[in-house]
Amino acid sequence: MKVDQFDFELPKKLIALRPAASRDGARLLVVKGENLSDQKVTDLSDYLNTGDLMVFNDTRVIPARLTGTRRSAKIEITLHMNMSGGIWKAFAKPAKKLKPTDVIQFDGKLEACVLEKGEAGEITLQFNHSDDKLRVALNEAGVMPLPPYIASQRPVDERDKQDYQTIYGKIDGAVAAPTAGLHFTEELLARLDEKGVKRAFVTLHVGAGTFLPVKVDDTD
Repeated sequence: MKVDQFDFELPKKLIALRPAASRDGARLLVVKGENLSDQKVTDLSDYLNTGDLMVFNDTRVIPARLTGTRRSAKIEITLHMNMSGGIWKAFAKPAKKLKPTDVIQFDGKLEACVLEKGEAGEITLQFNHSDDKLRVALNEAGVMPLPPYIASQRPVDERDKQDYQTIYGKIDGAVAAPTAGLHFTEELLARLDEKGVKRAFVTLHVGAGTFLPVKVDDTD
């Protein structure tokens, strides 16, 4: 199947650059057979029944986008997979300025050594911290990895560290938010509880692949 069959026009004015004033005030499309209706996420409890089970992803997004320097060259890094301890797979831009053994300096005392280079801008980094110390350093030096359709229209700021997390996220590790979960509020969860809707959690760390474009013309 040709991927251009899925092309559609998306006006920039319809791309929300910030969440709704109340998260559950976002639009909800309800499909019943061939009937479509526009509702709000706050109405979700009206479409669920007692005993229904909702499964939530309790991952938390880390500030995975870092800006550093390799000597005088500016390098932008987006972490996307933790291999072990302080070793991460990442995308670098521009990757062509890096080679194995290069050291990238970030804000504060955070630095990383390039262990190897892969394809399409991917590199493997060894940080000078690991585990809890690395989490603290990333929170100080990193910013939230917003989707390109948002990041291309406004700068990332401190508010994003709150806005781009679900209210129930507990376990650090994602480099992109499980976006459907961003619309839930404590009030909405309480209404679902009152309705008798059950709740379960899984931990699925969303990777940077969610940001990557499809690079083939045909899916077959």
